Amino acid sequence: MGLKDLHLKLKATRLRRFLIGNGGNKERKSDNAEIRPPWMMNVSHGYHVVEDRSWTWGGTPSHNVTKFDSVVIQREQIEQCELWFFGVFEEGISDGVLDNMKTNFFNKKLKESNLWKRSKEAMRRAHLSARAKMRERQKPEAGAAGAEAEKPGSASAIVINGEKLVTANMGEYRAIVCRDGKAYQISRKHWSQKLIPGALRMPQVCVSSGGTRNSKSSELVVGSEGIDSETEFLILASTGVWEVMKNQEAVNLISHIEDPQEAAECLANEALTRMSKTTISCLIIRFD
Repeated sequence: MGLKDLHLKLKATRLRRFLIGNGGNKERKSDNAEIRPPWMMNVSHGYHVVEDRSWTWGGTPSHNVTKFDSVVIQREQIEQCELWFFGVFEEGISDGVLDNMKTNFFNKKLKESNLWKRSKEAMRRAHLSARAKMRERQKPEAGAAGAEAEKPGSASAIVINGEKLVTANMGEYRAIVCRDGKAYQISRKHWSQKLIPGALRMPQVCVSSGGTRNSKSSELVVGSEGIDSETEFLILASTGVWEVMKNQEAVNLISHIEDPQEAAECLANEALTRMSKTTISCLIIRFD
């Protein structure tokens, strides 16, 4: 069954195994029972999502609306290559990213040697396109609420054969790698839709270890690196996590937890304990 057929079937039933929609307090046990070559690193995952509770902490009645992030988990096989696509998306942007990735990456018959390079470009284009369409829909909105809505958040990753990792994030969402117990934001390339399509803006920061809070921005950040024996896990999480803890704090909290589902729940619950005011969503990917 091709990606197109799988996507349509899952969208119709809303019961998704690899593509998971709006989450709430759903749980998913990390279960990777696919048959794989013995040399391929195992990729396991778990996620947890909590509703946006910002109105509870002093929001106006107009904000008294329950919101959920979208969590996406997709596995694809292209010839001998295993591809995983993971993402945590603010409400309203996930479908645009997925449709674009399906058309311009997953449905393309790419050679293995081109997958890493093409995956970075596909991630960039998918996020910029989805963000542009979201802004078009929001143009009729006026005032502060409309301006804030123009800054969608997302954190996503592609894992290629358990050996290569490509990440993308926008807004206050982050993708944090744990390597030998240390938290890192992958070396980053900043892309701007205001530049000529395909143009590269030089990175302002290459690697962040300790983790200070980024300034609010809708700018897209795309980066890549290899996965080796020191690469333990990846955190994809929303603003609700990072507004109450730094990168290294999050890594320290869950580094001893081998089950990624348990780790995701632990991270989300800690953000709740620290009285996070916005949507809490996190997806943990472990490399074994």
